[in-house]
Amino acid sequence: MRHLRSGRKLNRSASHRKALFANLALALFDKERIVTTLTKAKEMRSLAERLITYAKNKSLHTIRLASRVIRDRTILKKLFDDIAPSFADRQGGYTRIIKLGERRGDNALMAIIELVGRGGAEIAAARKKSAAKAAPQAGQPAEGAPAASEAAAPAAEKKEETPKPEKKAAPREKAIKDKKEKPARKELPKGGDMKAMKRSTRKQSFDS
Repeated sequence: MRHLRSGRKLNRSASHRKALFANLALALFDKERIVTTLTKAKEMRSLAERLITYAKNKSLHTIRLASRVIRDRTILKKLFDDIAPSFADRQGGYTRIIKLGERRGDNALMAIIELVGRGGAEIAAARKKSAAKAAPQAGQPAEGAPAASEAAAPAAEKKEETPKPEKKAAPREKAIKDKKEKPARKELPKGGDMKAMKRSTRKQSFDS
């Protein structure tokens, strides 16, 4: 039985698990909105909220406790000076988990974990709106498109005015003359005529 043994092992050793949660907490306080698996988000949530509680009760002791996990001084300063004061009126529940569905490949359940009230979802929506405005709508020309079309019109007219020189077709007679005429084959004599020709060629060679 698992009595008094809370927490998920995540198939990692204790040191690996500790480093994993420290890195996730560092990324969360830096970006204020991260995507990870659902089990990691649930496990890291308690650590992140404990660190925010340390930062709300700012003292030398709590700074040293938080610095055991957050090793980056700039992120530690942001946690104590920026993030913690924004949660002064909130008693717990500093993070929010949003389920995303299954990941392609291993079907792991994914989730977004973000800081509540820090504009995580609002910032994402604003980015989508700005991207939609920046991208030109399909079918509508851009601002500089009419000027470009007007400049292209006279160029097209000039091209139409200047006719291309027509290629002179080669006369049929030249093509016939250029062709090499095959020499006619000489008809060889048959039978006795062949022997007579050989004798005549021999005599001519002796005479010479």
